[in-house]
Order: sequence, then structure tokens, then C-alpha cells
Amino acid sequence: MVRVKICGVTTLEDALTACEAGADALGFNFADEAKGRGRYIDPDAAAAIASKLPPCVVTVAVTVNETPDRLREYLTFLDRVQLHGEEPPEVCGMFGARAIKAFRVGDGFQPESMLAYRVGAYLLDASVPGARGGTGQTCDWTTAKRATVLERPVFLAGGLTPENVAEAVRAVKPYGVDTAGGVELAPGKKDHGRIRDFVRNAKLPLSGR
Repeated sequence: MVRVKICGVTTLEDALTACEAGADALGFNFADEAKGRGRYIDPDAAAAIASKLPPCVVTVAVTVNETPDRLREYLTFLDRVQLHGEEPPEVCGMFGARAIKAFRVGDGFQPESMLAYRVGAYLLDASVPGARGGTGQTCDWTTAKRATVLERPVFLAGGLTPENVAEAVRAVKPYGVDTAGGVELAPGKKDHGRIRDFVRNAKLPLSGR
């Protein structure tokens, strides 16, 4: 069954609702550019939320071009680091299975190029000039489908909502799906009904029900 990651979590209430709905992972955005979308959270606040979550939910620090030392610091209180910048393969490889490397799928993107990054999983997002994610734009699902045959799990992101996630799962068959704005009531504030709908719709297409 497909895994579901709810990203851009900023409150304990939203985090617990996502867990109760069946989300497998939560993303906490530490990148400065997330401030403009209301999705930034201070690392200390994220640590406090993470300490109150069920033990089987994976917690993820979403970052852009952080130093290895800072990434190691995040991994003292969260489970994974998600790398959305121009981090080179050698930096990504320092964190191995505890890293998720994000790629923007645009014209000419070759999924095989991801194999240079020895990480635990890949995340595919839309390619929008001047942005590293969280744009609400869908990526090329046909290209994303090609990436799922590679040797690492693939998370599909980019413009996923309760209304289109089932179609995306059927088309791409990813390891997991990721959403932030698709389940928001307002910038940085989740709509709890949409979280529940997203998780349910994501998990149904390949469950056989």
C-alpha cells in the first residue's frame, strides 16, 4: 500500500490529525523560503511536536542547501532529512538511508541521473522557475512512472490533492505520495477533512478494495 507523507506541518493539532488519519510520515519545513507560504516551523518547535507523535510515524526535516553539521543536528530529533536544494551526491551520500533527495521534473529530466545519489528514497516534484517545491503544480507523471523502476523508493509530490491523488497513484504507482498545499485550509494551516480524504483516497487505488 502506498505511503502518505503530509508536509508543511506547523502545529501539534495538525500533526496528530494526520497521524490519526493514517499518514505514514510528516514533513517539517526548515527552509527560509517556506516562510512566504506559511509553512516554515522553527526546529525547536518541530522537535516538541515530534516528541508527542506515535512511534511508527516517520518525521522528516525538509531542507534546502543546509550544511552537513546542521543536517546531523536535525537527525538527533527527526528520522529523516529531505534535501530540496543543490546538494551534491557526496553530501547526500553522507546520510544514506536517512536522506530523501528531491528532484524537479522538467524538460529533459532523466530519471537515471538520480542513481548518482545514494540515499534512502527519491522525491519527484514539479519544476517551476524560481521555486524548489510547494508550488501546487503537478509534475510529469509519465516521467515519474519511469523513475519507479529504479532501485530506490520514489515519492510523488507536486500539486497532489484529495481530488487527484487516486489517479496519480494508479498512473505512477509510487512508493509514496506527498502533499502540503493540497490539504491546507490557509497557508500553514491544514484542513483536517482534506487530510482524511487525501489519506483515504491515496491508499484505496492499489489496496484491492
